Amino acid sequence: MNQSPTEITLAFTGASGAPYGWRLLELLLKQQVKVHLLISSAARVVFATEHDIKLPAAAERCAAQLQQHFQCDAELLKVYGKDDWFSPVASGSAAPRQMAVCPCSTGSLSAIAQGASDNLIERAADVVIKEGGKLILVVRESPLSAIHLENMLKLSRLGVCIMPAAPGFYHQPQQISDLVDFMVARILDQLGLSQQLVARWGYGGN
Repeated sequence: MNQSPTEITLAFTGASGAPYGWRLLELLLKQQVKVHLLISSAARVVFATEHDIKLPAAAERCAAQLQQHFQCDAELLKVYGKDDWFSPVASGSAAPRQMAVCPCSTGSLSAIAQGASDNLIERAADVVIKEGGKLILVVRESPLSAIHLENMLKLSRLGVCIMPAAPGFYHQPQQISDLVDFMVARILDQLGLSQQLVARWGYGGN
């Protein structure tokens, strides 16, 4: 089991799957994990489309809106702009050792695999890899091309956790939120955080 993080970098990118990222953020904050949140421009479009949530482009305004929504302390949730190179997540000397990109677009997957570091999300992921931390990419795309698969294999060989947004059904989901919780539960497991969303296999009483 991984050591439970006290802080984590969380990135939303422009893949379908906004409910996964939103629920993950909610539960991290409930467990008093400090979140350094990064949001791509495409992610804001996806959140408005899939979740009817409009996230301001300005980092300070976005942080204030989210802090109010989740009723959390300002120190628990920090939001950074895509070019905020002076943020803690941009440096190996200050960045959290764990990061999740949820959802992760195949564009972000490609950029991370190539070490592009052209924006703060890519740089933060690069930092976690080079510092030997835990990076989780919740990739959402279908079908997957050979390019996508090659990028996943490359990153997996570097120790990155590739976790496609592919919920199971053995917990007999009754609504969409049950499918979202299945994936979020698996992410929390990977981070070493407690979760009671979905019973582990063999412990559900079925």
